[in-house]
Amino acid sequence: MLTISIILILLVSILMILIVLAQNSKGGGLSSTFGGGGQLGGVVQTNKFLEKTTWTLAIALIVFSITASLSLDRPKENPESKIQKELMELNQTSIPQIPTQQQVDEFKKNEKKNNNN
Repeated sequence: MLTISIILILLVSILMILIVLAQNSKGGGLSSTFGGGGQLGGVVQTNKFLEKTTWTLAIALIVFSITASLSLDRPKENPESKIQKELMELNQTSIPQIPTQQQVDEFKKNEKKNNNN
């Protein structure tokens, strides 16, 4: 579905570029090549067609973009849960603790005994 949406987005984008390039901001563009105002539906019809086509392609581009974003695979786990799991693993490992004063005194006594022997 994602591949189809991306292909459609590219096609609509190319068509939209061509339609916009066919228009002239001053009212000319492709419609001015069809002759004067005496034609039945010539210039006016072309302007309306180009405008309607531009709006249709813009709406189609938005729809296909939303479809593509909805069809993306989302991770089943959120990043916070991964961090929480790592923290839980860290808490389960044995972390060295600061020795108490009594343990320090016993260590010093043992060191003195070992040095004297």
